[in-house]
Amino acid sequence: MRIWAMIQKVIDMISELFGRIGWILLLYCMFLGITDVFLRYVLDSPSQWISTTVQVAMVMMACVGGVYALNDNAFVKLDLFYANFSDRKKAICDIITVVFTFMFLIALVWKGYHAAVMSVKLKQVTPTSIPIPIYPLKIFIPISGVVMMLVVLKKLVNDIITVVRGKAPQVDVK
Repeated sequence: MRIWAMIQKVIDMISELFGRIGWILLLYCMFLGITDVFLRYVLDSPSQWISTTVQVAMVMMACVGGVYALNDNAFVKLDLFYANFSDRKKAICDIITVVFTFMFLIALVWKGYHAAVMSVKLKQVTPTSIPIPIYPLKIFIPISGVVMMLVVLKKLVNDIITVVRGKAPQVDVK
């Protein structure tokens, strides 16, 4: 169990890093979004690159934010019945539904990998007056899918432990 605790800590550290990256991206989007509005409507001098980079940052924010939110149990759930379940019943429900999560993530990583490889081969850039490379973003999508799989796998193992033991494993807070 000591090895599993170390693996969980590594996954938590990666998730926390993704959360920090998301925080920086959020500040970037806010600052440059306001700057773009100011340039466009106050100075009547719109930027040719700000809106494109903000869109890229928002996609990256979805990637890193999803990993962070799942690891922190911050996703909204339909708690109509689930909230009243025991830890064991919740774990059983999560084990049943994890199949769909893995199906989605496998497709995301698989297709994302192929899209990233093609984007790198083509040296894909935005079709705007200022060409901004897209391939770094397309490379990051399957990477975040793999990290999401690690978080889902961590939760699956903890759910299996919960079903076997009848109670949720204790989490060290350090």
